[in-house]
Amino acid sequence: MRSKTLSTANLSWLSPVSDLAKGKKPSPTIEKLEEVGLSTLHDLLWILPLRIHKMPAVQPFREAVMNQFFKGSGKVIHVEVKPAFGRRGRGNILLYNGYVVLKDHHSSETLGLRWFNLYPNQKKQIEGLESITFLGQMQEYKAQKQIINPQIIVNDEGNSDYILEYPTVNKIAGNHLKKVFDLVPPTLWQNIPQTLPELGYDSKMSLGDAFKVIHGRIPAASFDLKKKDAAEERLIYEEFLIDQLKIQTRRKYIKRKDAPVISLEPSKVNDLVKHLPFELTTDQLKVFEEIVKDFKSGHPMMRMVQGDVGCGKTIVAWLAARVANKSGFQVGMMCPTEALATQHYNSFKELNPALNIELLLGSTKAKEKKAILAKLASGETEIVVGTHALFQDSVVFKKLGLAIIDEQHKFGVEQRLRLVAKGEGTHSLIMTATPIPRTLSLAQYGDLDISSIKMMPAGRKGIKTRITEKVNYGKYVEFVKSRLMLGEQAYFVFPAIDESETLDLQNVKESLKRYQETFKGFKVEMLHGQMKPEEKDQVVQAFREKKVNILVSTSVIEVGINVPNATIMSIYNPERFGLSSLHQLRGRVGRGDKPGFCFLVLDKEVSPEAHQRLEVIEKNLDGFVIAEEDLKFRGEGDLFGVDQSGTTTSKKLANFLTHTAILEKVVADVERLQQTHPELLAPHFERLAKDQKILDTI
Repeated sequence: MRSKTLSTANLSWLSPVSDLAKGKKPSPTIEKLEEVGLSTLHDLLWILPLRIHKMPAVQPFREAVMNQFFKGSGKVIHVEVKPAFGRRGRGNILLYNGYVVLKDHHSSETLGLRWFNLYPNQKKQIEGLESITFLGQMQEYKAQKQIINPQIIVNDEGNSDYILEYPTVNKIAGNHLKKVFDLVPPTLWQNIPQTLPELGYDSKMSLGDAFKVIHGRIPAASFDLKKKDAAEERLIYEEFLIDQLKIQTRRKYIKRKDAPVISLEPSKVNDLVKHLPFELTTDQLKVFEEIVKDFKSGHPMMRMVQGDVGCGKTIVAWLAARVANKSGFQVGMMCPTEALATQHYNSFKELNPALNIELLLGSTKAKEKKAILAKLASGETEIVVGTHALFQDSVVFKKLGLAIIDEQHKFGVEQRLRLVAKGEGTHSLIMTATPIPRTLSLAQYGDLDISSIKMMPAGRKGIKTRITEKVNYGKYVEFVKSRLMLGEQAYFVFPAIDESETLDLQNVKESLKRYQETFKGFKVEMLHGQMKPEEKDQVVQAFREKKVNILVSTSVIEVGINVPNATIMSIYNPERFGLSSLHQLRGRVGRGDKPGFCFLVLDKEVSPEAHQRLEVIEKNLDGFVIAEEDLKFRGEGDLFGVDQSGTTTSKKLANFLTHTAILEKVVADVERLQQTHPELLAPHFERLAKDQKILDTI
C-alpha cells in the first residue's frame, strides 16, 4: 500500500507512520511497527530510548575512559576479516568477524576495533576502510584497549548531538528505529500536542518539551541529568493520566447504562439481618447498606468487596442475593473452583433450607444439568451457584438481576462479561479475599466502588504464625501431636504433587508416606488436583467428619474448604508461595472458637530476601499490610493485563509503588477538573468510549 503523502510538510502527530515513506512503499521497519499497534507518529513518541548520552567530541585515543563512550578517528594500518566460526544469519548467509587496527590521527597510539557477526556487505565496508571516525565504549582485553562493535560514523549524518539507544521493537533493532525518528521533520517536534494542559502540571515542563528532552531534540549544550529527570517525571504523570482517563471513561459508561431498580422496604431489609443466626460486624452492615443503595440507583452496580479470609464477605453476598430475590430477580454466583462453589451453596442452603437454589458445576451430570437449566429459564430457581459452567450459552435466566463473582481475578474479562450479559443491566458484586492496597486501588480499580471489611466476626481466637527451621523441627512435630491429641486437625501443604527431577521440593506423595510413619495412630490422607472429583469429595468429607486427622495437600485447599475444627496449617517450602497465597492458606485455620497455628516449615536455608518475605507473614495478620508488602517484593507487573482489558497499558516509566505521590496528584487533578470544568474532559471520554476494549473491563 502506497502512502498518499508526498511531502513530510503535511505531517501531524496523528499521521500514520507510513506517511514518513514520502510516497514510496513503506519499509519493512514501518510495517513491523504497524503490526504491533504503533500506527501514528504520536505512538512513536512512547518508544523511549533505553539510554541517551551527549555525543562526545573526537579525542586522542589516550583520553578514552573505560566503559564510557568514546569518539575517535584514525588511519587503518591492519585489517583482518574471517568467517565467524560457521555462523550464519538471515537467509543462511555466512557471517564474518572483523578486526581493524587504527593509528590515532592525533597521536602515535594505536587501537583495536572488533566486529562480530558481520554480513557480507559489512565485511566489504570494513575491508575497504582507509581512515575512519568511530564511536563506541572503550574496554580492556588482555591489558589492551579495544572497542567491540563500534559504530562507523559517515559524514556525521542524522542527529549527531546525542548517542541514542532505542529498544528492539517487534524484531526492529534500535538503530533502525533511530532512523525512523530521524525522518520526523524538525518542525513537528515544536508542536507536540498536550493532553490536558489545563491541569497545570506543565508549569514545570510541558509534555512536548519532555518528549524533546527524552528523544534528544534539544541542543546538547542545554541537556543535563536534572532536565532529563524532570522530563521523566512529566512522562510518568502523563502515563498515570492516560490510565485515569480510561478508568473514568469506563466508570461513566457504566453509570450511564440503565439497570433494574432493586428496592425492598426497609422493614424487610432489616428482617433479613435480624433473622441471621449471628450478629453482623459494623463493617458488614456498612457494606450491605452500600449495596442496597447501589441497587436503587437505576444504574448497574459495580462494587468490589474486599477483605481477609474469614471476615464475612459471604454473608454480605447472601444478604444482597436475598434482597434481589425478594424484589423478583434471580442471582448467579460464579466461583473459580467446584470446592468453593459447593461451600457457598452449602452455606446458603444452611441459612435457608427452603430456598430455591441450585448448584451447577462442570461435573454436574447431564440429566441433572438439564433440569437445573429448565428451572433457571422458568424463573423457579432464585439463586444458582456454580463455576465456569454458569456462562455457557445453554444457561438462560428468566430475570437475572445480580451477578456475584468470587475471586474475580481468577476469571478472564470475557468470562465475567458473559455471565453479566445474561441479564439486562445486571448488577455486579465482586468479592476478593486478596486485599488491595490504596495505591493499587487508584491505579487499577478507580472505576469500581470498593468496600472493605476489616473487622473479624466475634469469637475468633486469632492465629499465631512461626517460621520453623531444622533446629526447632522436633519441637514443631511434638506440638502438632499435642494438638491432634486434643481432637484438633491439621493441614500439611506442599508445593508439588510428585518428585521433580529439576526442583528440590517436598511433595505430597512422598510426604504422605513419611507423615503416616511420623504420626502413627492418626489418620493421614492426601488431597491434590490430579485426583478424580469423587475421590477429592470423599477425602474432604472424611476430613469434615473428623475421620481424617491430617490432610496432606497441595494448595487446592486455599479456597473452598471450611473446617472450623482444623487449627494447624503447616506450609512446606513456603518460599515457593507468594505472600498472598500464604496468607490465604493461613486463613483456613482459626475459623472456629479455637486458636489457629500456622507453621512455615523450611527444610533448607533460604536466601535473606526469601526469609524477609516469610517474616512479613510471621509478623502480620493484616491482609492489607501483607498485600502492600507483596507488591513491593514482586512489583506491579502489567496492572490491567492482556486478558483484563485487551489494551496495551504496561508502563514505560511509571510505577505506582515508587511514584505514589505523582499518581495521587493525577487522581486529585482529574477529580478537580471533573468538578470545575467537566467540558474539558468530555472530548477525551468520548474518544476513549469508542474503544470497546476499554469499556469491557470489569
